[in-house]
Amino acid sequence: MKALVQKWNQFFTEDKERLLIDIGLLLLRLGVGLMMAFSHGMGKLQKFFAGGTIRFADPIGLGMSTSLFLAGAAEFVCALAIAVGLMTRAMAVPLAFTMIVAAFIVHGGDPFRKQEFALLYLIPCITLMLSGPGRFSIDAILRKRLSSTEE
Repeated sequence: MKALVQKWNQFFTEDKERLLIDIGLLLLRLGVGLMMAFSHGMGKLQKFFAGGTIRFADPIGLGMSTSLFLAGAAEFVCALAIAVGLMTRAMAVPLAFTMIVAAFIVHGGDPFRKQEFALLYLIPCITLMLSGPGRFSIDAILRKRLSSTEE
């Protein structure tokens, strides 16, 4: 067993661990961001811009149209920003707020299976707020450029 642990530690050096974490964050951002944007946000924005009567939940009293637009914008614009790693921590905030409202207000009285979907999107948002986007992101590129111009 000790030999197995030693082999494991030889293979997973600190550099490899950091690389794998950054790849994991990239996959998380791309998966969550693109699925949210194109499976949820785009449809809401299309519905908003199509005109006509808007029927949408108004969970915090802003009006159905405003609620639809804000949810759609968070789920599309913020999700795409997260996917590419642009202002990731900040963009995760409105998306997390939207998922909190969806899970605990819109579906607050529903069975857990109706809340689960919003919670499954909320968890990666919180994770990205805490961890940041990782090395393979626009944020990392901008941080590197800004730090090199300050020297």
